[in-house]
Amino acid sequence: MRWLPAFLTASLAFASGSLAAKKTSEERFNSFHAKSIASSSAAPIKLSDASYREFTAQPRDYTAAVVLTAMDSRFNCQLCREFQPEWDLLARSWVKGDKSGSSRVLFGTLDFADGREIFMSLGLQTAPVLLLFPPTVGPHAVPNPEPLRYDFSNGPQIAEVVHSWIARHLPDRPHPPVKRPINWMRWISTTILALGSLTASYVAWPYIVPIIQSRNIWAALTLISILLFTSGHMYNHIRKVPYVASDGKGGISYFASGFQSQYGLETQIVAALYGLLSLAGISLAIKVPRISDSKTQGVAVLAWGGIFFVTYAFLLSVFRGKNPGYPFRLPPFV
Repeated sequence: MRWLPAFLTASLAFASGSLAAKKTSEERFNSFHAKSIASSSAAPIKLSDASYREFTAQPRDYTAAVVLTAMDSRFNCQLCREFQPEWDLLARSWVKGDKSGSSRVLFGTLDFADGREIFMSLGLQTAPVLLLFPPTVGPHAVPNPEPLRYDFSNGPQIAEVVHSWIARHLPDRPHPPVKRPINWMRWISTTILALGSLTASYVAWPYIVPIIQSRNIWAALTLISILLFTSGHMYNHIRKVPYVASDGKGGISYFASGFQSQYGLETQIVAALYGLLSLAGISLAIKVPRISDSKTQGVAVLAWGGIFFVTYAFLLSVFRGKNPGYPFRLPPFV
């Protein structure tokens, strides 16, 4: 009697297969479409080996879109896990937008765990695979009944891109758009962040205004900007010049030869020289005349004058290094 359960199972499977085969295309579409609209979570339809055959059986007066995937963690299909939510969103949006079924499109998903025979019969070695089965009969029938295959070579795709691909193959039929659910958490966090920023700005405004209106700060920012641009910072940014280079003798060259090239460190050195010269000039013109003590004033004149002279002499030596024909020089850099 051990063979009786197996016999009954085989008989039921044969009977169900025979009944499925006797269903017309319209009956199959109505049955699967009813499952899709029964619940928002029912689209796409979860298929098995048997239901996949019924889902894609010929003759077929509807379009069947099926994703063959492998969601089990044993297969480590990251692309499957990334695409599945997009596929579910596309199917739900389409079914909700076409509850009457006027587009004649069904969406299904066949996981490897439920459809090993189908995967083997199709010779699939990778997943996911999206197949679009066109109608073979009816007003939208096509001459070639072979399914169209979507290309996942560019990685995971979003629902809108796949929707466009499906819509291109469904001329003269409705194409319900993809409707993503409202991300309430994003709206709430954005609102809280905006309110927090406004509150912080209101509290900090009395402290920010003096900084904004400070002449010294604006003068410093202006001077720094002038030094950066006059020393060649934008040239470095555009040309992507190296910071330093080898001198060919085992050492490091800080200055590039000629006027058509420069190094990153060279720009910083020249900017520092310009800044020191500017500081010395401003001090001699503004700060030193305000010193009341004559001896201190004399020392300040000598100190800032010496700094100005030595810095300018070093700048001339740098200029002579880039242009050996330049005739002028100042000690101690002779």
